Amino acid sequence: MRKSYLIAAAITLAVGGWILSGQYIDEPKASVDKIEKKATPLPRVMVRNSVATRRKNELVVLGHTRASRSVTLKAETSGRIVALLVAKGAWVKKGDVIARIAMNHRQSKLMEARALLHQRQIEFEAAKELAARKFRSKVRLAESQTKLISARAELAQIKIDIKHTSLIAPFAGVVETRAIEIGDFVAVGGAVATIVDLSPILVVADLTEIDIDKIRIGGTATAKLINGKIIPGKIRYIARQASNATRTFVVEMEALNAAGDIMAGMTAKLSLDLAPIKAHKISPAILTLSKLGNVGVKAVDGAGRVKFYPIQLIAEETSGMWVGGLPDRVRIITVGQEFVREGSKVNAVPEAAPKQKIKRDGRAKVTELQDDAR
Repeated sequence: MRKSYLIAAAITLAVGGWILSGQYIDEPKASVDKIEKKATPLPRVMVRNSVATRRKNELVVLGHTRASRSVTLKAETSGRIVALLVAKGAWVKKGDVIARIAMNHRQSKLMEARALLHQRQIEFEAAKELAARKFRSKVRLAESQTKLISARAELAQIKIDIKHTSLIAPFAGVVETRAIEIGDFVAVGGAVATIVDLSPILVVADLTEIDIDKIRIGGTATAKLINGKIIPGKIRYIARQASNATRTFVVEMEALNAAGDIMAGMTAKLSLDLAPIKAHKISPAILTLSKLGNVGVKAVDGAGRVKFYPIQLIAEETSGMWVGGLPDRVRIITVGQEFVREGSKVNAVPEAAPKQKIKRDGRAKVTELQDDAR
């Protein structure tokens, strides 16, 4: 029995000596050295150096053309229409006669009013002379004067009524509609014709609460009509009260239309000029989303780390898009932005690198980033 204890003690001492000798760490130590020597390479991304340039800034909204003035001409006296001098769709000048109402008894009333005025004038002169001689009281003189004034008013009234038998265009424009024909009877206030003024022409659009503070009255603008015609103009009106239904503000651009070839009601794309802005031109293909779902681009900062910038769309072209919200100088990631996280360190490869090398590195980069994501 003691022999077995001695054997066990000898084995224990041998194992302890081997452990204390440190030989057991030789192989693991070599493995750690290999891992340290083989460090994980940084994910590669392709970057482009972009410099902001000053660019014309504009706000583009959809609108439509509208006549600068529109009025429904109404009769100011009653009677039968005896003449129509302008057809529907015709251009008229200010003061042109559109139609005429029959005179009927108005001419005889005019003669009667003139005769009565003459009589009242004689009576008043006689009363005034008698009053000066003390043969007539001042009351009788005042009565004669009142009758004279009444006769003058009656004559003026019949003259105005006769004048109203000619229905006159209040301003230059086009006769858009005509509600009467020869022989029709019109009462006072009855519609005769609608006249619209197309020179100048207006382009009307609605602006949101965010955009309304960006423009000013007198600011320049252009409108592209549905037929492709482009017309320049200036902002003449900005609403001070928003629509209750849409919470938008009406804006009007005024443009010349001397020939009258621009019609009211045409669809137009209104471009309102804003203050110039610095912008970068990028491809839509490099856009990405942040963790919060904002649209933007990823770039590499001076420390070699990924940074996300939300962008503001300024303009779109067939060759790319102009955006704001970026620093004046920035290294934008053009390849690999979807495989790197904001704040991570990367190996940025300029776009000017050799094509074959970039292609090979790109494959390695994608593999590394996919492995890193897993």
